[in-house]
Amino acid sequence: MINRLAHKMPFYYGWVILFAAGDAMFVRNAAASLTLAVFIFPISDDLGWSRTLIAGAASLGGLVAALTSPVVGWASDKYGVRLILAISVLVMGISTFSLAWATVPIAFYLAFGMGRVLFSSSFQIGPSVVVSRWFVRRRGRATGMLFLAHSMGMVLFPLIAGMVIHYWGWQAAWMVLGAIVWVAALGPVSLLIRQSPEAMGLAPDLPQGRPEDESGPAQAPPEEPDWTLRDARRTPTLWLLALATGILFLMQAGTNTHQGAYFIDQELGVAISALSISFNAAFTGIGSLIWGWLVERVSVRYCYAAVAVVMVVALFLFPSVNTVWQALLVASLFGVSVGGILVVPAVAYANYFGRRSIGVIRGVTEPFVSLGQAIGAVFSGLVFDITGSYHFAFITLAVFGIAAIGLILLTKPPHLAAKAPAR
Repeated sequence: MINRLAHKMPFYYGWVILFAAGDAMFVRNAAASLTLAVFIFPISDDLGWSRTLIAGAASLGGLVAALTSPVVGWASDKYGVRLILAISVLVMGISTFSLAWATVPIAFYLAFGMGRVLFSSSFQIGPSVVVSRWFVRRRGRATGMLFLAHSMGMVLFPLIAGMVIHYWGWQAAWMVLGAIVWVAALGPVSLLIRQSPEAMGLAPDLPQGRPEDESGPAQAPPEEPDWTLRDARRTPTLWLLALATGILFLMQAGTNTHQGAYFIDQELGVAISALSISFNAAFTGIGSLIWGWLVERVSVRYCYAAVAVVMVVALFLFPSVNTVWQALLVASLFGVSVGGILVVPAVAYANYFGRRSIGVIRGVTEPFVSLGQAIGAVFSGLVFDITGSYHFAFITLAVFGIAAIGLILLTKPPHLAAKAPAR
């Protein structure tokens, strides 16, 4: 039925794919670092847990995701993104809902850790992989719109959680977020997503012609890269890009997880802290669109290096924040850079290595992201617990960012060697 409908639509079915994948990106924010940031203060105050202990649940999930991501990438290629995401949405809702009863550390770690595993593996890989398969010519802007949906979740999930916490407490907030996960995404993901345009007898969004009007099966164009994992993992570009991305996500997690508590420590108040988180999330969406547009027009590595520069500047500014306008400005600037690290590497992997094996290729590189997020969240928490301040953490993360810029500039497009004909 969906296949017949896709052929009769007045527009490209890829936009329906983008909508369904965007739903998955939206609800992944139940386990986002900005969402957890809203819970750190009330959980710590109610249960007497340290900030390092709470942030450690996100780190544990990231470490486990580093192991599961290669399997998720392989399964996305073999069994399809639709199945992987449908199961992930179902389990994400269960894990989020169960956090309402997680009043001992082991229960909290199991519940939030499971959500974080999904956040950093299947929700990180699946939506961007399926969008990269359906879009080639407009891959940058489509990926930007995909992560705009993510940023909408970044805005709404912390706001909803904060409101529910204010009126009914943090336990009710987890239950509300779990229900949102199921209601918003389970239907669209299960019914609408398809693996590729070719699987439906459609043509992808290619650089030439009008693929939306073609109804017959189509092959990848000759100019599109067509790498296997075996060939891709032999290139320095793959590992340089993965390492640089891991460092940038280390910086992101080390900042976002603790941003809310940091602005409260700066005596800006709970309201401004929550508002800064919203600004961060909103400008992540704006940044997603900007970088998505820019990466179609500028070399991927130069675009990505610019993203890293913006993040480094924001981190150097964080320790000097003392006023409301400074907090909102720095949070917004950092959000713009977060939009970039979400969009640009997803486009880079697809542009460099093609669509055929993009799932498994993303699977072997995502552990760098998961490890970066795991280390970053705990690193900043430990710095605070030892020194009583986040200042040293921000400066150290900025220095790591300078190293990442150098790595990014070395990620030149790889060249696939011609294979000898069979005899």
